Formats: sequence, C-alpha cells, structure tokens
Amino acid sequence: MTTTQAPTQEFLLPDVGEGLTEAEIVEWKVAVGDVIAINDIIVEIETAKSLVELPSPYAGTVLALMVDAGVTVDVGTPIIRVGDPASTGPSTGPSTGPSTGEPAPGPAAAAPQPEMAIDLSNPAASGGGEGESLVGRNKAERGPVRRARKGSASPSTEAGANTQMQLQGAFAPGGAESDEVVASDEPAVPATPAPPAPEPVDALVPARATDPAAVRALAKPPVRKLAKDLGVDLAACRASGPGGTVTRDDVHAAAGRGAAPEQVPAAMPATTSASTPRPAAAGGARETREPVKGVRKMMAGAMVGSAFSAPHVTEWVTVDVTRTMELVERLKDHRDLRGLKVSPLLVLARACVLAMRRTPVINSTWDEAAQEVVLKHYVNLGIAAATPRGLVVPNVKDAHDLALPELAAALGELTATAREGRTQPAEMAGGTFTITNVGVFGVDAGTPIINPGESAILCFGAVTKKPWVVTRDGVDEIVVRQVTTLALSFDHRHVDGQAGSQFLADVASILEDPASALLF
Repeated sequence: MTTTQAPTQEFLLPDVGEGLTEAEIVEWKVAVGDVIAINDIIVEIETAKSLVELPSPYAGTVLALMVDAGVTVDVGTPIIRVGDPASTGPSTGPSTGPSTGEPAPGPAAAAPQPEMAIDLSNPAASGGGEGESLVGRNKAERGPVRRARKGSASPSTEAGANTQMQLQGAFAPGGAESDEVVASDEPAVPATPAPPAPEPVDALVPARATDPAAVRALAKPPVRKLAKDLGVDLAACRASGPGGTVTRDDVHAAAGRGAAPEQVPAAMPATTSASTPRPAAAGGARETREPVKGVRKMMAGAMVGSAFSAPHVTEWVTVDVTRTMELVERLKDHRDLRGLKVSPLLVLARACVLAMRRTPVINSTWDEAAQEVVLKHYVNLGIAAATPRGLVVPNVKDAHDLALPELAAALGELTATAREGRTQPAEMAGGTFTITNVGVFGVDAGTPIINPGESAILCFGAVTKKPWVVTRDGVDEIVVRQVTTLALSFDHRHVDGQAGSQFLADVASILEDPASALLF
C-alpha cells in the first residue's frame, strides 16, 4: 500500500481581527523539523488589539519559519512552510526565512535533475549566491540576494569593498541591512585604491568616511533587533564582520562591557591623537526609541480619531461613598459572592447599568455617515485596563442581563485576562459604554477620551478619607468620610448637558446610598 505525500503548504498570516493589516511575530512555538498536526499552536502574534496564538491549518513537518520573531509583517505574508521533507527535493534543509538575509546551511549542491540542469562551469548560472544549492532550490527558501547592476563590478581591494558597503548603507532604503556585495555577470575592472589620507595632528578635522559616526552602521536586521533589545548603539560597536558589518558577537561584546565601545569623535583637539578612545558618557544612552506598534499604535490612532471627531464635554461630581465602602465589606462575606472579587468598581458598574435606564442616550452612538443616533438596547460594559502592551478596553457582553454575582465573575475574568495580555479582539469589539478606574493609581480624577463607537466614558477616582459636612437632626457636622470624584466625558453632538448631568447624578446617588438602587 502506498502513502500519498502531503504537498508543501505555506501558511499566510491571517486577519485575526476586524480589518487588521499587520501583526508582529512574537514567539514561535515550533521549530524547523517538528512534526505538527492540524490545530496545533505554532506561533504567537501581536496585532493592534491583542496577543493571539495561531493554530496550524496544515499537518506535516515544519520545513521553514519564514519570518523571524520580532518582525512585523502584513496580513497575507507567508510565515511558515509545512509539508513532507521529501517533497522539497534533495536540496538544503529548510530556510529560517527571508528576513534573515542568509541562506540556510547545508550541502552545496545535489544531483541535477534533467529539466533543471545547470552548467557548473558558469558560476553566474546559479544566481551568484555562495553556498547556494544549484538544483531543486525553491526560490522562496533563500534569503534575498541583490544582483549587481549590469556593468558594475566587485571591488578588487578591501578599501574598495568598504567604500561600496558604505555607499549601499547611505543610499539604500533602510541601509545595507541585509544586502551584500554580489559579483556581476561581467569581469571585474581592477580598481585603483585611493591613497590613504594623512593623519591630522595640528588642526581640527572631520571624521573619515570609515568612522562609525560618519556613516550608518552596517548590520543585518536580526543584529539590529538584538542591539535594540540590549540597549546597544550600533554606531558605537566595533565592526568585525566582512565589509565592516556589525555582528552579533560585536553587540554582545559591547553589552558585556556595560558601556559604548570606543569611537573616533567627529572632531578632536590638535593635542589628541586620532587613535585615542573617547570616554563613554556616564549613565549610558541619553535617548531610547521604541517603535509604535501593536496595541499602542491602535490606541494612538483611536484616541486621535475620537478627540478630533467627537466634541467632548466633561462634568465632575464629588461623592461621599462611605456607605458603598461598607456595603463592599458586607458583600465580601455573602455566600453568593465568596471566591469572587468584590470592589467599589463592581458597585459602580452596576450603578451605571441602572442609571442608563433613565438616560438611554448615554448608551448610544453617533452615526456620522447616516446622520443618525443609534440607541443600544443592550449594555456591553467596557473596563479600561492598563497592560505592559498598552491600554486595552475589553467589555462585558450584555452586562444589563447579569446579576451582581455574575457581573463580579465577568469583571474578574476580564481584568485578569487583560493583565496577562490574552484579551482577544472579539472581547474588545462592540463596547457601548466604558469605565476607566484611575483610582488604583491614587489619582483623584481625569478627563477621559471617549472610546470610538461610544458616546460616554466615566472616570472613577481614588477613594480617600476627607473632612465632610454631614447634616444630622438639622445640625451640620464635619466628620471624616470616604470620598471619591467621578468625571463623565460625553459626546456633545447628541448628548446634551441635561442628559449627561442626569446620568452622572444618578450614578452618584447610588454610590452615596446603595439602597437608592431600588428606585431604578
């Protein structure tokens, strides 16, 4: 009985959200050579909304990981190749992906097939890549190789090679990060090396073209990422690679020294020799750049869009929440709430849902295209959560239908998942109203920006003890009470001051006297 070999399949990065265009490869869960089944988790990616683990749609052997961890790619880009090793031909083992810029190690050649015969006497026939398989090599399995222009030639001296690498770094988009000097199809023309410039000794002179500060440091993308992760300045690294490129060992060496390697300054006094190292600045780098991507990029775009499309109005109220705090302590011992997190936020969430019954326009959205106000007859209650990856706003679906124990369980699960960075895009979609709790940071209040697609957001400040005027039997007394501040931002295109004030006052009355919730 014969077995049919599975064809080689390439898994394209899918859109795991609603119209997402790109994602970052965070961590591969498999390695080249692993045997996987359908629905096995193969990779963790970060989109503009969350961290997502992707299952494999194919079964077979992992032949190539086509994108390195830490690289952001567009939706639809091949990221992994799966199949039977025999189906790829007797060529080199699977590549680690085009982003490395280097072909995978392996045998230099294999037995030629009749339809792919190559003249071994002509090096140009193989594509010019050294260490490249001549036969049976899938073009997508090797790193990108730039072919020299017609009539150009490889420099015949080391000085010429350095100059050419510097020109590539200066004029190529993104620098010569993954390109190498490649031999052309025509014989090289011997180049006459330029005479060395004399060492300056009596005057201030500009740095030479080969100084690290004069041109962009040459390094491949993985090396650049390693340098960024370790906080090492590539321009200050000693370049020991071919053609003056910075290698991984150079970056590790610079990081191990705890300071930037020696470098030649752009200008130096006449009393200082050009070979004298310049002391590194104390305290390390003075600036650090972080790319805006993933959740932070999405949040930035959403906040800009909301701030400049919806006219915000923010109202404040300071509330005595002593009775709410006492209620929270009693509820913690209630048999229906044991094992659940009971906090003032839970009471506030319930108060918001109840107050919307009197002011439904708070739970609506403005449809600019249709010039309509869309009233929602359900409440998807969003809770803004700060995570290491940025601000996310997952929401409790149909919070209006949940009893207090069910709402407590949903809020606990929602916040725990968000802090772990495991919130899925579907859990952040479709929100109708949001609460942001700045009180956990000891902040009294703020002016929050409305979450896109909603009409209002409530900011919950810190609960602190303050002197408060209490009237007892017609007599005003100053006593210590637990007080907080609520701030409501709403879209003033359709939520007027009366509606916003009514909603905020209702929420405040429930927090001041939880028994008043029976009136709603």
